[in-house]
Amino acid sequence: MSTGRFAVLYRKLGMSMQIFDLATADLEFVAEVEARSHQKIRNCYQCGNCTAGCPYTFAYDYSVSQIMRLIQTGQKEAVLKSRSLWLCGSCQSCTTRCPNMIDVALIMDVCRHMAREAGYATERSVKIFADSFLASVERHGRAYELGLMTAYMTRSGRVFTDVDLAPQALMRGKLPFKPHQIQGREQVARIFERFRKGGDNV
Repeated sequence: MSTGRFAVLYRKLGMSMQIFDLATADLEFVAEVEARSHQKIRNCYQCGNCTAGCPYTFAYDYSVSQIMRLIQTGQKEAVLKSRSLWLCGSCQSCTTRCPNMIDVALIMDVCRHMAREAGYATERSVKIFADSFLASVERHGRAYELGLMTAYMTRSGRVFTDVDLAPQALMRGKLPFKPHQIQGREQVARIFERFRKGGDNV
């Protein structure tokens, strides 16, 4: 294989090897990920510890180590269109296992933000839930469960999602009809406002 290319092998049965041309490297993308995450992507030497510890690898299109390699080689489109960014649970297993102290989970989070900004949402239901959750926190200072569930069902069209659990949740007081009143709600709202004004890139 030419030194100007590298291959990503899919672990799922029936999926073929994909080859990326290093001549298409987007170095500005690499620099942006490093700037926004404050991590040195080049320090990753593909030991595979992040992938070995990731509980969601079975559902990914690219493993965590493959995502890191794609970033290193400036494959912006492949990274931002990846399902893996949206399926990542931010459990921090990759970060705690990295021998070079790279905050890999933060890099995944940064790339997910960049994918959102670029208009990519390869896992629509995950994005809708995340948007509904954040809107609830911004409005109430914390998640309002019933409102969150209603917003998600309305936006996603999945009206009967876990509807069988609702009676039990209501009986146990887990789905209050009114949002909780908390202290500091205005401060939480200001965090969202600051983010929109560019006070933090992540």
